[in-house]
Amino acid sequence: MTNQEMVQKLWNLCNVLRDDGITYHQYVTELAYLLFLKMMKETGQDYMIEEIYRWDSLVSKDGNDLKEHYRRLLFDLGKVENTLLNVIYTGATTHISEPRNLAKIIASIDALDWYNAKREGLGDLYEGLLEKNASEVKAGAGQYFTPRVLIDIIVKLINPEPGECCHDPAAGTFGFMIAADRHVRSQTANYFDLSQDEVRFQKYEAFSGIELVKETHRLATMNALLHGIHGKLILGDALSPQGEFLQKYDVILTNPPFGTKRGGEQMARQDFTFSTSNKQLNFLQYIYQALKTNGKARAAVVLPDNVLFEGGVGTEIRRELMNKCNLHTILRLPTGIFYAQGVKTNVLFFTRGKEDRGGTNEIWVYDLRTNMPSFGKRNPLTESHFDEFVQAYTADDRHKVEDKRWNMFTREDIAKKGDSLDVGLIVDELNSSYIDLPDPVDLAEETISKLEQAISLLNEVMAELKSTTKPSSCSRAYRQETGGAVTSGVISNE
Repeated sequence: MTNQEMVQKLWNLCNVLRDDGITYHQYVTELAYLLFLKMMKETGQDYMIEEIYRWDSLVSKDGNDLKEHYRRLLFDLGKVENTLLNVIYTGATTHISEPRNLAKIIASIDALDWYNAKREGLGDLYEGLLEKNASEVKAGAGQYFTPRVLIDIIVKLINPEPGECCHDPAAGTFGFMIAADRHVRSQTANYFDLSQDEVRFQKYEAFSGIELVKETHRLATMNALLHGIHGKLILGDALSPQGEFLQKYDVILTNPPFGTKRGGEQMARQDFTFSTSNKQLNFLQYIYQALKTNGKARAAVVLPDNVLFEGGVGTEIRRELMNKCNLHTILRLPTGIFYAQGVKTNVLFFTRGKEDRGGTNEIWVYDLRTNMPSFGKRNPLTESHFDEFVQAYTADDRHKVEDKRWNMFTREDIAKKGDSLDVGLIVDELNSSYIDLPDPVDLAEETISKLEQAISLLNEVMAELKSTTKPSSCSRAYRQETGGAVTSGVISNE
């Protein structure tokens, strides 16, 4: 059985939990708790877990005994004074209320072909499950997951090397750092060409990140551990004062979350030159300030279109970026490749200069958006779609590349446009009003997903209302305002 087949089997187990009202994202988190125990056994590392809470303790129980044992296991492992167990289980709770469902999931995990899974890589199995979660559940899960083909292309072009400190300030499921580790391994015969000290550095210091969302941080930690990465993965906010005291890096690779700071408040970082509530602009400031000023430190960041043209502070931040860094390449990405449909994004590639002025002379822009096919589950983005861009990016002389999608703009050209970077899109050969429309099936699936979430929330409200013996003050206020009545938790207009 291949890892892909195992991912599908694990994913299908979610159907067992539908009656428990468990969402896909909750299911993946629940699987993280169970898979950690199973994988620790398979890799001979369960010695770090108290014997009464190892995987076999779950297999040997059923019914309410299993349910209570599992709840106690989650609680007690979260209190163990061990960094690894703390990260995985601190604050862990289960959403499974039916013991039979829990027993079925445990039995199904135990029966999987773990011999072949270990041969293909337990980390790849887990990452495949995370990718399945992101691709199947577009509302919510995808915001933490960058398509692997895009990550691999970015890592290939940035080319992290042994001994370099790599970082992702919006780590998500740690995909960029795992790909960077894989890239360095491929260049060093799986670290065989390195000394013991160099290997230790790669495993424990080379790759780091910050993740704000607690549950995602848990998934990222699991992902890193299963890939043999033990670098510092902080639960926190890179845009808070916490981020001011971190080290400088050789390589930064990231896809910051879209949107603004909740509530629109200003960021609290004191070391940013410019204050704004736009998260992507703040992440951009974070990145070019966090790079070493040795003329070699480099970054690639995925950003939405608004960062390229937003005025006011946005203009000032782009200007500072071009002064401090050599912003040498912008890749205009096609729509539909992210699990958040319709978002128009770009990849900015830049190298931090030794000085704070005159960093950018020429910006090369590749348009991979115009006249491209509609991407989605039925037409996935593949590495071959980037072939011409990679050839242009890596050309010895970019001026000799003949590709209508590849265009150069001098720093003076950009200045004449008010320092807007919204450039390089070629003229649409077709009817441009239709080119960026998402796939109708994708739209329908996304709508269904949102409706299911809304129904789930309404069911929670109904359950809470039904459990209340007296109408709450809110209910009375609602009744007075609408003229309606609240009976048995159901709002009516009697």
